[in-house]
Amino acid sequence: MGSPGPAREAPGAGATADAGRPFFRHHPDPVATGSVRASTRACACCGRARGWVCTATFSTAQETDGPLCPWCIADGSAAARFTGEFTDSYGLDGVSRAVLHEVTRRTPGFSAWQDPHRLVHCRDAAALLGEAGYRELARHPEALAELRSALRLDVRHDENQLEHFLTHLGQGSATTVLFRCTVCATEPAYVDAS
Repeated sequence: MGSPGPAREAPGAGATADAGRPFFRHHPDPVATGSVRASTRACACCGRARGWVCTATFSTAQETDGPLCPWCIADGSAAARFTGEFTDSYGLDGVSRAVLHEVTRRTPGFSAWQDPHRLVHCRDAAALLGEAGYRELARHPEALAELRSALRLDVRHDENQLEHFLTHLGQGSATTVLFRCTVCATEPAYVDAS
Protein backbone atom coordinates (compact mmCIF):
# COMPACT_ATOMS: atom_id res chain seq x y z
CA MET A 1 0.00 0.00 0.00
CA GLY A 2 1.10 3.56 -0.54
CA SER A 3 1.23 6.38 1.94
CA PRO A 4 -2.13 7.56 3.16
CA GLY A 5 -3.61 10.41 1.23
CA PRO A 6 -6.43 12.76 2.02
CA ALA A 7 -9.91 11.30 1.90
CA ARG A 8 -12.07 13.00 -0.72
CA GLU A 9 -15.68 13.92 -0.30
CA ALA A 10 -17.99 12.05 -2.63
CA PRO A 11 -21.58 10.84 -2.71
CA GLY A 12 -20.75 7.11 -2.66
CA ALA A 13 -19.43 4.13 -4.53
CA GLY A 14 -19.76 4.51 -8.25
CA ALA A 15 -19.27 8.29 -8.43
CA THR A 16 -16.54 9.30 -10.83
CA ALA A 17 -12.97 9.65 -9.55
CA ASP A 18 -9.78 10.88 -11.20
CA ALA A 19 -9.06 9.55 -14.70
CA GLY A 20 -12.70 8.47 -15.05
CA ARG A 21 -12.33 5.62 -12.56
CA PRO A 22 -15.20 4.96 -10.17
CA PHE A 23 -14.95 6.58 -6.74
CA PHE A 24 -15.19 4.32 -3.70
CA ARG A 25 -16.41 6.09 -0.57
CA HIS A 26 -14.74 3.54 1.72
CA HIS A 27 -11.51 3.34 -0.32
CA PRO A 28 -11.04 6.82 -1.82
CA ASP A 29 -7.63 6.27 -3.44
CA PRO A 30 -7.19 2.59 -4.38
CA VAL A 31 -4.36 3.47 -6.79
CA ALA A 32 -2.30 4.97 -3.93
CA THR A 33 -2.94 1.93 -1.73
CA GLY A 34 -1.98 -0.45 -4.53
CA SER A 35 -5.42 -2.06 -4.73
CA VAL A 36 -5.98 -0.79 -8.27
CA ARG A 37 -3.31 -0.40 -10.94
CA ALA A 38 -3.00 0.50 -14.59
CA SER A 39 -3.25 -2.51 -16.88
CA THR A 40 -4.08 -3.45 -20.46
CA ARG A 41 -5.71 -6.72 -19.33
CA ALA A 42 -9.40 -7.36 -19.90
CA CYS A 43 -11.78 -7.65 -16.96
CA ALA A 44 -12.94 -11.19 -16.19
CA CYS A 45 -16.46 -9.88 -15.57
CA CYS A 46 -17.23 -7.45 -18.42
CA GLY A 47 -14.51 -8.56 -20.84
CA ARG A 48 -13.36 -5.00 -21.48
CA ALA A 49 -9.82 -3.64 -21.16
CA ARG A 50 -10.49 -0.29 -19.50
CA GLY A 51 -6.93 0.54 -18.42
CA TRP A 52 -7.32 -0.35 -14.72
CA VAL A 53 -7.65 -3.58 -12.74
CA CYS A 54 -8.04 -4.50 -9.10
CA THR A 55 -4.99 -6.14 -7.54
CA ALA A 56 -6.48 -6.80 -4.10
CA THR A 57 -7.91 -10.18 -3.19
CA PHE A 58 -11.37 -11.33 -4.18
CA SER A 59 -12.85 -14.24 -2.22
CA THR A 60 -14.97 -16.57 -4.33
CA ALA A 61 -15.38 -20.29 -4.85
CA GLN A 62 -15.73 -19.73 -8.59
CA GLU A 63 -12.96 -19.47 -11.13
CA THR A 64 -12.26 -15.92 -12.31
CA ASP A 65 -10.16 -16.04 -15.43
CA GLY A 66 -8.29 -12.78 -14.96
CA PRO A 67 -8.52 -9.54 -13.01
CA LEU A 68 -11.60 -7.44 -12.32
CA CYS A 69 -12.00 -3.80 -13.33
CA PRO A 70 -13.01 -1.04 -10.89
CA TRP A 71 -16.28 -0.46 -12.79
CA CYS A 72 -17.47 -4.05 -12.26
CA ILE A 73 -16.52 -3.74 -8.60
CA ALA A 74 -18.31 -0.39 -8.14
CA ASP A 75 -21.59 -1.49 -9.73
CA GLY A 76 -21.58 -4.84 -7.89
CA SER A 77 -21.60 -6.94 -11.07
CA ALA A 78 -18.31 -8.71 -10.25
CA ALA A 79 -19.46 -9.78 -6.77
CA ALA A 80 -22.84 -10.86 -8.15
CA ARG A 81 -21.46 -12.77 -11.14
CA PHE A 82 -18.81 -14.65 -9.18
CA THR A 83 -20.65 -14.78 -5.83
CA GLY A 84 -17.73 -13.25 -3.95
CA GLU A 85 -16.51 -10.51 -1.67
CA PHE A 86 -13.64 -8.04 -1.80
CA THR A 87 -13.47 -7.62 1.96
CA ASP A 88 -14.40 -9.92 4.81
CA SER A 89 -17.21 -8.65 7.04
CA TYR A 90 -14.98 -9.08 10.13
CA GLY A 91 -14.93 -5.85 12.10
CA LEU A 92 -17.99 -4.38 10.41
CA ASP A 93 -20.26 -4.85 13.43
CA GLY A 94 -22.92 -2.19 13.83
CA VAL A 95 -23.06 -0.96 10.23
CA SER A 96 -26.22 -1.10 8.15
CA ARG A 97 -26.81 -3.92 5.69
CA ALA A 98 -26.38 -1.40 2.85
CA VAL A 99 -22.94 -0.33 4.12
CA LEU A 100 -21.96 -3.96 4.68
CA HIS A 101 -22.80 -4.78 1.05
CA GLU A 102 -21.11 -1.62 -0.25
CA VAL A 103 -17.86 -2.48 1.53
CA THR A 104 -17.79 -6.23 0.94
CA ARG A 105 -19.25 -6.36 -2.60
CA ARG A 106 -18.64 -2.96 -4.23
CA THR A 107 -15.35 -1.67 -2.79
CA PRO A 108 -11.84 -2.94 -3.59
CA GLY A 109 -10.17 -4.68 -0.68
CA PHE A 110 -6.60 -4.15 0.40
CA SER A 111 -3.56 -6.22 1.22
CA ALA A 112 -2.11 -6.61 4.69
CA TRP A 113 0.22 -8.97 6.52
CA GLN A 114 -2.59 -10.18 8.77
CA ASP A 115 -6.17 -10.62 7.61
CA PRO A 116 -7.13 -7.13 6.41
CA HIS A 117 -10.21 -5.71 8.05
CA ARG A 118 -12.13 -2.48 8.17
CA LEU A 119 -12.62 -0.26 11.17
CA VAL A 120 -16.00 1.21 12.04
CA HIS A 121 -16.59 4.68 13.43
CA CYS A 122 -19.90 6.55 13.84
CA ARG A 123 -21.75 3.39 12.74
CA ASP A 124 -20.17 3.49 9.28
CA ALA A 125 -17.22 1.67 7.81
CA ALA A 126 -14.26 4.04 7.90
CA ALA A 127 -12.56 5.00 4.63
CA LEU A 128 -9.20 3.34 4.04
CA LEU A 129 -6.37 5.87 3.70
CA GLY A 130 -3.62 3.25 3.53
CA GLU A 131 -0.57 1.91 5.23
CA ALA A 132 1.26 4.30 7.56
CA GLY A 133 4.62 4.03 9.25
CA TYR A 134 5.50 6.26 12.21
CA ARG A 135 6.48 9.25 10.03
CA GLU A 136 3.13 9.20 8.23
CA LEU A 137 1.22 8.46 11.43
CA ALA A 138 2.87 11.42 13.19
CA ARG A 139 1.02 13.67 10.71
CA HIS A 140 -2.20 12.24 12.15
CA PRO A 141 -1.81 13.01 15.89
CA GLU A 142 -5.31 11.86 16.84
CA ALA A 143 -4.73 8.44 15.25
CA LEU A 144 -1.33 8.16 16.92
CA ALA A 145 -2.79 9.07 20.33
CA GLU A 146 -5.60 6.51 19.94
CA LEU A 147 -3.17 3.84 18.83
CA ARG A 148 -0.83 4.62 21.74
CA SER A 149 -3.77 4.36 24.16
CA ALA A 150 -4.97 1.06 22.69
CA LEU A 151 -1.49 -0.45 22.83
CA ARG A 152 -1.06 0.69 26.46
CA LEU A 153 -4.18 -1.30 27.34
CA ASP A 154 -2.57 -4.33 25.74
CA VAL A 155 -0.25 -4.63 28.80
CA ARG A 156 2.49 -6.18 26.64
CA HIS A 157 4.37 -2.90 26.43
CA ASP A 158 5.91 -0.80 29.15
CA GLU A 159 6.24 2.90 28.23
CA ASN A 160 9.76 2.59 26.77
CA GLN A 161 8.88 -0.52 24.77
CA LEU A 162 5.71 1.15 23.53
CA GLU A 163 7.51 4.25 22.27
CA HIS A 164 10.24 2.14 20.66
CA PHE A 165 7.58 0.03 18.95
CA LEU A 166 5.65 3.08 17.70
CA THR A 167 8.68 4.97 16.40
CA HIS A 168 9.76 1.91 14.42
CA LEU A 169 6.41 1.31 12.72
CA GLY A 170 6.94 0.95 8.98
CA GLN A 171 10.62 0.05 9.33
CA GLY A 172 10.34 -3.70 9.69
CA SER A 173 7.65 -6.22 10.36
CA ALA A 174 4.96 -3.86 11.72
CA THR A 175 3.05 -0.93 10.29
CA THR A 176 -0.39 0.59 10.74
CA VAL A 177 -3.46 0.67 8.56
CA LEU A 178 -4.99 4.14 8.70
CA PHE A 179 -8.64 5.03 8.13
CA ARG A 180 -10.82 8.15 8.23
CA CYS A 181 -14.37 8.20 9.56
CA THR A 182 -16.79 9.13 6.76
CA VAL A 183 -18.98 10.98 9.28
CA CYS A 184 -16.73 12.91 11.71
CA ALA A 185 -13.27 12.60 10.06
CA THR A 186 -11.71 10.88 13.11
CA GLU A 187 -8.74 8.80 11.93
CA PRO A 188 -8.61 5.38 13.60
CA ALA A 189 -5.76 2.94 12.88
CA TYR A 190 -4.69 -0.55 13.77
CA VAL A 191 -1.31 -2.28 13.84
CA ASP A 192 -0.57 -4.80 11.11
CA ALA A 193 2.45 -7.05 11.70
CA SER A 194 4.02 -9.97 9.88
